[in-house]
Amino acid sequence: MTLLAVGINYNTAPVSIRERLAYPAEILDSSLKDLWRLKDISEAAILSTCNRTEFYCESSNENKHILIDWVAQTRNIKPNDLTPYLYTYNDNQLIRHMFRVACGLDSMVLGEPQILGQMKAAYQAANEAGTLGKYLGKLFQHTFSAAKKVRTDTAIGSSPVSVAFAAVQLAQQIFDKLSEQTAILIGAGETIELTARHLVQHGIGRIIIANRTYDKAHALATRFNGYAIALSELPMHLAEADIVVSSTASSLPILGKGRVESAIKKRKHKPMFMVDLAVPRDIESEVEQLNDVYLYTVDDLKNTIDQNMDNRRKAAEQAEEIIDTQVEHFLSWLRSQGALTTIKDYRIQAEQIRDDALRKTLNQLQSGISAEEALQRLAHTLTNKLIHTPSAQIREAGTNERHDLIAAAREIFKLNNTQ
Repeated sequence: MTLLAVGINYNTAPVSIRERLAYPAEILDSSLKDLWRLKDISEAAILSTCNRTEFYCESSNENKHILIDWVAQTRNIKPNDLTPYLYTYNDNQLIRHMFRVACGLDSMVLGEPQILGQMKAAYQAANEAGTLGKYLGKLFQHTFSAAKKVRTDTAIGSSPVSVAFAAVQLAQQIFDKLSEQTAILIGAGETIELTARHLVQHGIGRIIIANRTYDKAHALATRFNGYAIALSELPMHLAEADIVVSSTASSLPILGKGRVESAIKKRKHKPMFMVDLAVPRDIESEVEQLNDVYLYTVDDLKNTIDQNMDNRRKAAEQAEEIIDTQVEHFLSWLRSQGALTTIKDYRIQAEQIRDDALRKTLNQLQSGISAEEALQRLAHTLTNKLIHTPSAQIREAGTNERHDLIAAAREIFKLNNTQ
């Protein structure tokens, strides 16, 4: 049994590659089942976020190329074009990696809390698809416990640092007074909600929420005293926006160069600040060619984010110590699974010996021997049969000078010295 993972993230691959490996909700279930059906793969889960896509598997061997070839084939990418961006982990490395990811220690924003929710969503999706089993399911559960302990015992999440916060902080650098600006937020998920919260906290003048589902936009806008529109209405309102932040799960761009160019003309070339937090991207990359438009992607926010990391780096050192302990706990559980199999087999063997001896004793009772004699024979037979094989193995160990086995036998059977 091998725990195996293959993935890409913001450190190993640019957004142009990451967006090709994104797994939106509508294809996740079928993709999980397809991966699970691969030869040698017995458990599978997929984590797909803006900053990473990772494939977790329980496999009968360590052949990572089975997984890499499947990813390349299903996403229509040549394996050689994909391999330079990939990282792989197995067993101990994978356990530590998953713990670190869930705690935000491997995130662009150190300690950011959203990744834990995304990992829980990945677990839920795999669970509903029926692709989780004993080992990967247990690893996810232990991952969540480790992340909770890190959040509880350290200050890793105390500083308000996230991609959404970095976007708002960057907007503050561009505009003197956010109170005089209008922000259009595209989407209605967690990232947009967090962006809206930070904008309100920093005194944004007006918020417009645009979403494909109007009811979701309205529900979110109501919480922040904003105005909701359907995504189809976006062209009519885009020119009102000084700030545009987009984070949807759309597989195709929502804003193209032509639409933004029209909005800039209506604004009489008043600057527009745009942040695309989506992978795949919601805003066509050609938009950055326009004058008076400042377009940033998640990759561009890295420098801004780095300025807010000091406190979290100190907490991260404590978190790594906690993770060391949690990794060892999970490895102990893994090691115990081999012992459980041995215990089960030993019990089955003992119960078979018991049943055979009991059957013979019942036959003897029916043939007319006394109950006392039958019990004595049963005790004698059971004792002889239960100790026969261990005795023979210990005798052979002595002949071969296997003193380690003899010492192990004394420990297993809790034998006292008789001399």
